[in-house]
Amino acid sequence: MSNKIFKLKSSYKPDGDQPKAILELLSGLKKGMQKQTLLGATGTGKTFTIANVIEKWNKPTLVIAHNKTLAAQLAQEFREFFPDAAVHYFVSYYDYYQPEAYMPTTDTYIEKDAQINKEIDRLRHATTQSLLTRSDVIIVASVSCIYGLGSPEEYEKVNLKLNVGMKNERLEIMKKLVEIHFERTNADITPGTFRSIGSKIEVMPISEIFVYQIEFEKGEISRIIKVDPISSHIIKEEESIFLFPAKHFITDKEHLTQAIKNIKLELNSQLKKFEKEGKLLEAERIKRRTTYDLAMIKEIGYCNGIENYSRIMSGKKEGEAPDTLLSYFKGEFLTIIDESHVTLPQLGGMYAGDASRKNTLIEFGFRLPSARDNRPLKINEFEEKVGQTIYVSATPSEKEKGMSKQIVEQIIRPTGLIDPELIVKPVSAGQKLFVRSSDEGGRGARPSQKSSDLLQQNEEYPGQIQDFIIEAEKTIKKGFRVIATTLTKKMAEDLSLYLKDKGMKAEYLHSEIKTIERIQIITSFRKGEIDILVGVNLLREGLDLPELALIGILDADKAGFLRSETSLIQTIGRAARNVEGRVILYADVMNDALINAIKETNRRRDIQIAYNKKNNITPQTIIKKIKDITEELENKHEKIVGAELDLDVLLFKKAFLKDKSNKGKGERDSIKNLLLSDEDRNKNIYEKIIKLKKKEMNKAVRELDFETAAILRDEIIVLKSKIDIK
Repeated sequence: MSNKIFKLKSSYKPDGDQPKAILELLSGLKKGMQKQTLLGATGTGKTFTIANVIEKWNKPTLVIAHNKTLAAQLAQEFREFFPDAAVHYFVSYYDYYQPEAYMPTTDTYIEKDAQINKEIDRLRHATTQSLLTRSDVIIVASVSCIYGLGSPEEYEKVNLKLNVGMKNERLEIMKKLVEIHFERTNADITPGTFRSIGSKIEVMPISEIFVYQIEFEKGEISRIIKVDPISSHIIKEEESIFLFPAKHFITDKEHLTQAIKNIKLELNSQLKKFEKEGKLLEAERIKRRTTYDLAMIKEIGYCNGIENYSRIMSGKKEGEAPDTLLSYFKGEFLTIIDESHVTLPQLGGMYAGDASRKNTLIEFGFRLPSARDNRPLKINEFEEKVGQTIYVSATPSEKEKGMSKQIVEQIIRPTGLIDPELIVKPVSAGQKLFVRSSDEGGRGARPSQKSSDLLQQNEEYPGQIQDFIIEAEKTIKKGFRVIATTLTKKMAEDLSLYLKDKGMKAEYLHSEIKTIERIQIITSFRKGEIDILVGVNLLREGLDLPELALIGILDADKAGFLRSETSLIQTIGRAARNVEGRVILYADVMNDALINAIKETNRRRDIQIAYNKKNNITPQTIIKKIKDITEELENKHEKIVGAELDLDVLLFKKAFLKDKSNKGKGERDSIKNLLLSDEDRNKNIYEKIIKLKKKEMNKAVRELDFETAAILRDEIIVLKSKIDIK
């Protein structure tokens, strides 16, 4: 690609071993290496390195993360690095999803049940539309990107272009909107809906939150206006617009007619099979289900579960890979797999579970055999479809390492911070005490065959809990924070209660705690309102806590997922943002996971220490502003819900301000409000506030700030309850 499509904007320049990593990765791409690994230690700026690679490689990019939260965080970072590019967020649009299933042992059929998040659906459509219309695209996606999405050719082909001056009746345009799955409404307009008002049509594109007002005069389009749906202010006038379909699964009439014939043929074949096997109940089931679906498809071109007919609709062969988000990339693109040690196993494990469920549905007459091809990609299909790939992880697995043509290390932190000091101590009470070696590099604990290297003779040891309390108190006195990791949620809860009984400010954190409460706990921890945080595996990845100076890993020698080499290194990395960072590993047995984690951490410490000495760098603890979005929004909530008079005055001020731009409309609104009863006036105020809140909520979603959006949503619910809006 000759012309420059990406321009990185940042006040930082590559530092430490970032320049070397960028050059090596680019060199690998230029040499045609299909797979590389960036082994980047925690806090070394891996995302910034990848941003530099994207800018210089200059091709559309797909970034895959293992969960929605991490994907949102990465999308925000890339938007800051590339403000002029199309950076999109593509994840599953289900707030709740119960897949269709059948359990033969109990003869239980579970119908598909799902709650679609319309904002996420809008973002998904914005993603596919950008891929089809732009080249400066960075898509940050979860593993949902390997699930069926519908044909990009059909999606691109079946769109509606409208021009000022086009000869078209209003009813004809409305029919065309219905054909591309827009829904007509008489209520508030939302993405993918339209309404008819007098001689004009108002339509909101599926990927946007503005409205097009299409005005008609004498059988032609006289005017197209882009309008803000909340304020009704005109944004601009358009000469022409494109409206993409409101659903991804699209088939034109010609293909649809043929698809219906093919579905009938498959149904007849399956009925003969069931009858031959004596499965009369199964035959009746599949006949009833398919007949109903075909009637819906003929009538409106769509049915619930139409994705199960996607292979026939698209004309693909049996067993052929479905169209996914990857199919929407045109030409070559770069693939980044973040936290690859977690993401790759997820990508590889999706197909088998889906196939097992589908096979049962087909066997018992709930779906036709072609439903098997409504599926996620197999791992080999995924590998064939992605472009040149860079795996990114602080702890890449042997799989990534084995597939990569080169492994690029990024160990040095530009801040000079080194990996935390490691100390190994026993779990059980009454044993002699392990001590760390005091070599010049501050290497920390070194497992050795000589007991004299690790034991402090003749000293009684109180056990891991009491020792942790002693070490925690020392750290807290210095003004820092402490984390303890346990093996179970129950252990985390019990330990936090025990610490509270000892007069310590402790709290537990695990997956059963709601998102907002989790944010509040972490914020309180950073502020020092909580000194000790006790958790399980939630504390391994993605938690940035500069105030943290001590981690106690309890029962570090217990073999399993939470105490694997990878998990231990990830947990140790949480203490790498504080110059006094220490990690105590409580273990009676030095197993391979512990030995390898300690060895790798010490290797990284040596590299950073040597770099600091060479460049005369004194490590400094990261200073990061503590921002509590929940506190800010709770204050806002109190002002809105609890102070009606303030809101009244605020809205009147807004109304009078409108006077200057809207020719007295705001003043008339204010007088009209004064003539209303108190009850009606308050209701009117709340309705306006709800509209403003919805606008704020949508803005938060666009910025991928889902915590803020969730709180705004709850505020809207409270406001609606005040005026009994249903």
